[in-house]
Amino acid sequence: MTIKAVIWDFGGVLVRTDPDNQRDALAARLGLTRHELEARVFDGENRRRAQMGGVDGEQYLQEVAAEFGMSVAELRETFFGSDHLDHTLMAYIRGLRPQYKTGLLSNAMNNLRAALTADYPILDAFDEVIISGEVGVMKPHPAIYLLAAERLGVQPAEAVFVDDFIQNTRGALEIGMQAVLFTSRDQTLADLQTLLTKSP
Repeated sequence: MTIKAVIWDFGGVLVRTDPDNQRDALAARLGLTRHELEARVFDGENRRRAQMGGVDGEQYLQEVAAEFGMSVAELRETFFGSDHLDHTLMAYIRGLRPQYKTGLLSNAMNNLRAALTADYPILDAFDEVIISGEVGVMKPHPAIYLLAAERLGVQPAEAVFVDDFIQNTRGALEIGMQAVLFTSRDQTLADLQTLLTKSP
């Protein structure tokens, strides 16, 4: 089928953390390893509930910040302060339209949409934004990919999904989407261009 839509993950693809960042310093300050720090913020049952919409995103951040003995503002600065939007990649995504529809599909809490207005003003680049914390289902469950295709008005086989986790690209492939595993911007754009060029 002809490719009509390109769907993008958010964290780890459009926004990435600088290799030399503040998290090591924060981990040392808290007496944790970097892995333990990131696991506390990103993993765990309460985080999963937040990503499924069962816990408010801001409430979750307040709980984590309180555990670390800091304010949410300080948590944002010290933990997320090295996260940066890839403006080159965003320019490419904007350039896909109107030939292709564009979507954003993220396993994230329900406060992401506000961040996409205040911190990363990129909502205008996408025809549809699907956030797990709003819809109550997460990648790699088949339902969230099918929902993305439905909202974009395409068949799964008419869409390409880009993500930095292999289990999520496999989830897309299993419902008939094409997929690109993100390891770098240059690799992703090359792989995506190959797919788009092959599309009849």
